[in-house]
Amino acid sequence: MHMADALIAPAVAATMFAASGITTAYSIREVKLENDPRKIPTMGVMSAFVFATQMINFTIPGTGSSGHLCGGLLLSIMLGPYAGFLSMVSVLLIQCLLFADGGLLALGANIWNMAFYGCFVGYLLIYRPITKKKLNNTRIMAAAVLGSVISLQLGAFSVTIQTLLSGITALSFGQFLALMQPIHLAIGTVEGLITGAVIIFVYNTRPEILQKDALNSRMSFKQVIAILGVLVVIIGGGLSLIASGNPDGLEWSIEKVTGSTEIEAQKEYSSAVDAAADIQEKTALLPDYAFRDSESPAGTSFSGVAGAIIVAGLTIGLSLLFKLFRKKDKTT
Repeated sequence: MHMADALIAPAVAATMFAASGITTAYSIREVKLENDPRKIPTMGVMSAFVFATQMINFTIPGTGSSGHLCGGLLLSIMLGPYAGFLSMVSVLLIQCLLFADGGLLALGANIWNMAFYGCFVGYLLIYRPITKKKLNNTRIMAAAVLGSVISLQLGAFSVTIQTLLSGITALSFGQFLALMQPIHLAIGTVEGLITGAVIIFVYNTRPEILQKDALNSRMSFKQVIAILGVLVVIIGGGLSLIASGNPDGLEWSIEKVTGSTEIEAQKEYSSAVDAAADIQEKTALLPDYAFRDSESPAGTSFSGVAGAIIVAGLTIGLSLLFKLFRKKDKTT
């Protein structure tokens, strides 16, 4: 659901940057108040995990479309909504700057569409109320699927509203909406199943990550983190090679309306789009998750592993830079 710069007007982009920026600042404040240093390694490995899984587009049968995990709900379940949101910001920032995945002008909108709803709607309003009184495998899966579906429906709806407000005349609002919502219903269902499976694994191995008072862990914390780390390498470095080549839900919807997966920027703000593209061309060392001017699959594998490591490093590094977690004073 990464929006390209041609889909958004500068005024709408600025509004979404402001909304996402305010949410980021508020999340930093809340994480500082929470002050739980134990989250640092989990933030690193889970942000890397989400980055790696986003590289795998799964086919939506009978549509010619594909989808991928967004990850906001998954991160929020593991870390809480505020640390989860900040981890998603790290993922989307690296995807945008290093891999040119999603437009730079549209980054604020992409953060809002792909991170805000999963972290603050899917988790706080859906997942947590369903699992608060009783946590078990059935409730986890039901809450994960419902939370993911609602989050992606809201994200898809936001994309159509943002393009409407941007005056993208090539995309009829009615047609675009009628395509975006059903295809992201299917994508959200698959994401929910994946999210539920990961959370059930964590719940059955280290339940205290999800419940502070839980007992009877089957694995050590280091073992769980190590397993997730190995999965990052397998997914990013190996499974990414067999990702679906079909356009994702957003591109598919655009193609159904316009006949092409891409549209040209409106003339009145083409200069802003060009300026953003020039910046991305300089920062994107691995555009489209590949070596420049090369179709070697090694570029995809390298991008998957290197990108995951960079995302994990950025997430942990920013946590330390902003002093999100400090050692608590010992009382006597």
